[in-house]
Amino acid sequence: MDVRLVYFAWVRERIGRETETIALPDTVTTIGGLLNYLQSLGENYTYALEAEGVVRTAINHEHADSDATIQAGDEIAIFPPMTGG
Repeated sequence: MDVRLVYFAWVRERIGRETETIALPDTVTTIGGLLNYLQSLGENYTYALEAEGVVRTAINHEHADSDATIQAGDEIAIFPPMTGG
């Protein structure tokens, strides 16, 4: 299944791109599975996603936990925690 990935802040800087569309293996059906799969794509992905539990995700503009299900055509945002003042 194809999904569109959008990266923000230091995740984008470490991966080296703002967006990409990727074809996921049939075994990748959740956000947690996606993050694990992305780490297998190369050093830049591993570096961006190395701190397990730090990055946040959203599916189609809705915050999503690691057990959230991915569907074909979803837009998945991956970003660091946000702080504000």
